[in-house]
Amino acid sequence: MSKKILMLVGDYAEDYETMVPFQALQMIGHQVDAVCPDKPKGDYIITAIHDFDGAQTYSEKPGHRFVLNADFSAAREQDYDALLIPGGRAPEYLRLNDDVLKLVQAFDAARKPIAAVCHGPQLLAAAGILKGRTCSAYPACAPEVRLSGGHYASIGIDQAHVDGNLVTAPAWPAHPQWLGEGSDLRGRRRWGPCGGRAGE
Repeated sequence: MSKKILMLVGDYAEDYETMVPFQALQMIGHQVDAVCPDKPKGDYIITAIHDFDGAQTYSEKPGHRFVLNADFSAAREQDYDALLIPGGRAPEYLRLNDDVLKLVQAFDAARKPIAAVCHGPQLLAAAGILKGRTCSAYPACAPEVRLSGGHYASIGIDQAHVDGNLVTAPAWPAHPQWLGEGSDLRGRRRWGPCGGRAGE
């Protein structure tokens, strides 16, 4: 069944974590609306490619101009079935926007699936929805998860974690697991309201 998914992005969002879900979820029939505060439909964000080259942390390379197909100002939780938050550098400044945090809180209050990857859980922590819950994220974000009252799931970089309506993962190598947990490819209940653990 087709779902309507809201994707929160911003400048220097991670390229793969933006482009791949946006295209893959549409490929299987879902509607994905990509929005960014202070940028209208038809405008674009600049993405960054975070790669793993053997250094102590990821490298950052130029990505693409990713065109927004919806307006943040018109985005309402009640109009969507799920929320998707890519990582990269965007979440670190999007979390300063009260309207962004209220939107995240609204999706969580409605128990709708929230999929966040890499630095995306910075928004979950800032929105105050991680207390007592387990969340994966890029390892450098582990202190933020814990400081917000959450439990950090230390899992493989290609794995995903599900806690109720939260589907989280450390980075883009987890796309098959992360998107698989969030989609209905496995024949389980996914991108829609859920009363308990996603997939039940």
